[in-house]
Amino acid sequence: MTLSPTQVAQFEQDGYLLLRGALADADLDPVIAEYEAHISRRAREMMAAGTLSELYADQPFNRRLIAICRENDAIYDGLDIMHFRGRASFEFLANGTLLDIVENLVGPEITCSPVQHTRAKLPAGLTPKGGDPHVAPWHQDGGAYQPATDPHFVLTVWLPLSAATPENGCMQLVPRVHARGMMQHHIKHNLLTVNDDEQMAGAEPVTLPMDKGDLLLMAKGTPHRSTANRSDTVRWSMDLRYQKTGTPSGRPYYPDFAVRSRSHPDSVLRDYDEWCRLWVAALDGQQQGQSAYRWKVAP
Repeated sequence: MTLSPTQVAQFEQDGYLLLRGALADADLDPVIAEYEAHISRRAREMMAAGTLSELYADQPFNRRLIAICRENDAIYDGLDIMHFRGRASFEFLANGTLLDIVENLVGPEITCSPVQHTRAKLPAGLTPKGGDPHVAPWHQDGGAYQPATDPHFVLTVWLPLSAATPENGCMQLVPRVHARGMMQHHIKHNLLTVNDDEQMAGAEPVTLPMDKGDLLLMAKGTPHRSTANRSDTVRWSMDLRYQKTGTPSGRPYYPDFAVRSRSHPDSVLRDYDEWCRLWVAALDGQQQGQSAYRWKVAP
């Protein structure tokens, strides 16, 4: 898919671009099937261990995890992309349809940033261990990177794997302020957030319900948030970041890797096992005290 000059101009002006129906079922279904298979396998293991009373196999993708977690939430751990490390998830990071769109804004030499997530947002109060990391207060994605990334363009790609609605916590953002620079942030309850309400004074948020197949492109300076899930469905989503190869990722202790190169195609990482190895090594290293943020923790 090639973005029109009007669409590129709209992205540059508004700090985001919403593309309806940009991805087909064939692009997303392998990722969904991989998670469904994992959930089925874990449910069988838990049932065999006597910690789950039934498999809840009659529940659809956007409800089954709720039914299981209401009885035993141990299944929730390890669903994020760097912990789960599914082959279909790895292959989707370099999905051709997706990268064709990304190339319009990043250029032909594309690196996948290590800031990548698969999120299963459960209804409020059901997430294990109290606070829900998928309920994000107002922040800029640029605030999640180390300062070396500040001068460089990083594209956020956000997409739902099931319907994202106002009820289950779809995206909200503030357009046309991304070029003003970095706001002051802090860390509260292990979540990145802008320092005070004054920085958001006068903001007029846009709420963006999205369906499977829709794609949201966002500049790293665009303030956005995700509210609590007040529905009876899981809001399954992915948020990925892409940038020009050779620019700093802002997370140097996590693996970034080339996913497209017109000039050096051999530089593209196509080895799934190597990708897994890189993440395992990086996550082991994180336990040595690396911090993902540059901001202070709020009291």
